[in-house]
Amino acid sequence: MKIKTRDMILIAMFAALTAIGAFIKVPIPMVPFTLQYLFCAYSGVFLGSKYGLYSQLLYVAIGLIGIPIFANGGGPTYIFQPTFGYLLGFILCAYIMGKSTEKLKDISFINIFKSLLLALFGVYVIGVSYLYMIINVYLGKEMSIKSAIAVGFAPYIISDLILSIIIAYSAVRIIPVIRRTGLIENQAE
Repeated sequence: MKIKTRDMILIAMFAALTAIGAFIKVPIPMVPFTLQYLFCAYSGVFLGSKYGLYSQLLYVAIGLIGIPIFANGGGPTYIFQPTFGYLLGFILCAYIMGKSTEKLKDISFINIFKSLLLALFGVYVIGVSYLYMIINVYLGKEMSIKSAIAVGFAPYIISDLILSIIIAYSAVRIIPVIRRTGLIENQAE
């Protein structure tokens, strides 16, 4: 597998942007609100499925080796944090967004927004499931699925939908320019 230097820089840049998004946060009990989703989705939109996925894998790998770039620190034991599932969801999110965007012939707000909803659904399914599992299995506390949804989904869905609108609105304007310059390929052609 050969990756161009330009692509390596873009992958690293989106991993860094996701890390920066972790520090722009509103502390809320259990799962803090951050801008990680914004940069994660943008990585899929602008880099495509493969490189968007790589950027989020790089972000998670750097955090797991001990560099404190996650919202609540870093290190290999971070996998036992109830919020780690959202980081895994970001990897899936970038891939889904990239795959969806690569195949689009008609770059419209609705098409991008539908892809964002699918990608966001992936983040929440993995994130809330992981939260539920860690609380019940690892921490040995009692939490119902309803409570996991109330803690890990309900407080954030509105803000994430607003971010999705911003992403879709900007992507409609930026993707055609990026395709014309050759930075990303149009897989639909």
